[in-house]
Amino acid sequence: MDPSLIVVVVVVAALAFDFTNGFHDTANAMATSIATGALRPKVAVALSAVLNLAGAFLSVEVAKTISGGIVDDTKVTPVVIFAGLVGAIIWNLVTWLLGLPSSSSHALFGGLIGATWIASGADAVHFAKVVEKVLIPALASPVVAGVVALIATFGVYRITQSARQDVVGKTFKTGQALSASLVSLAHGTNDAQKTMGVITLALISSGSLAAGSGPPLWVVLSAGAAIALGTYLGGWRIIQTMGKKLTEIQTPQGFAAETSAAAVILASSHLGFALSTTHVCSGGILGSGMGRKLAEVRWGVAGKMVIAWALTLPAAAIVGAIAARVSTSGSVGTVLVGVAGVAIALGIYLVSRRNPVTANSVNEVDEPAPPAPVAV
Repeated sequence: MDPSLIVVVVVVAALAFDFTNGFHDTANAMATSIATGALRPKVAVALSAVLNLAGAFLSVEVAKTISGGIVDDTKVTPVVIFAGLVGAIIWNLVTWLLGLPSSSSHALFGGLIGATWIASGADAVHFAKVVEKVLIPALASPVVAGVVALIATFGVYRITQSARQDVVGKTFKTGQALSASLVSLAHGTNDAQKTMGVITLALISSGSLAAGSGPPLWVVLSAGAAIALGTYLGGWRIIQTMGKKLTEIQTPQGFAAETSAAAVILASSHLGFALSTTHVCSGGILGSGMGRKLAEVRWGVAGKMVIAWALTLPAAAIVGAIAARVSTSGSVGTVLVGVAGVAIALGIYLVSRRNPVTANSVNEVDEPAPPAPVAV
């Protein structure tokens, strides 16, 4: 396949991943605001989309981590990057179908690591960087966000315990609109950069950019636009899980969870840590649930989320590795991987239409039926 053509294919695939990242991670910023009624669903996703786009222009530190840190750019080809993206996209769509807020970031890292390992050997993966920049933040960030949110929630309820509850609710609804906006802005500074980093890596590996280069302006703009479009369409399945199924959320909790998550994400973007905003925001929501007296935290749902988190990187790596094995065999193999990826994505979408979740039904959660009376 013509080298310039495969670079175009990689750019398209990277933007497709960025699009899935957008609707997969909309819940991170807006699930609690939608659940409490602080923002109407359509307004929430539109606001989040605009701020994701704006956030993409604030920093490129995470993009540099990906384009020059996770894998050896001298041993990676555009075909390998394409295979890694296929692995990431498929895992994103599978977890979206199941309504599980898994990490788009780890899906991307897993796909790239698996494809690079198979194509160029284990020495082409910078495992020390993976541990430092990916695994340690993955373990620490939800705990930090959860503890901060727990303390903030406990403090908010202590401060407002003697105030009129209708005034408290109204005040924190306004606060939630602001804190959710901050999370969306922070999300753009972190997640949009991951696609920028992948495209920059493809340009470096093809010789179009010098090693160590940052993302060009057109890369920043296109990555920001793709994630904003995906955000606007709204990942309603995951929004429902995080907003309604994980814990009961009141407006003070939502404000505490969102503010805590935004602080952690912005700090990590500044330091160049490509952490998972899903892990951070989920940790914040769980922390807010534990911080409010008598709030129910549904640990069964939380457990399924943690399993999905643990499986994300290796599962995407396996798919990326298989895709790399086929696509590096020649042009026909690359085409086969592309066709298979599109077919799987279409199949997942068709399955999702059997039980759709929309802006109108996102706050509707089926409650378990009461037990049948026992005959005596």
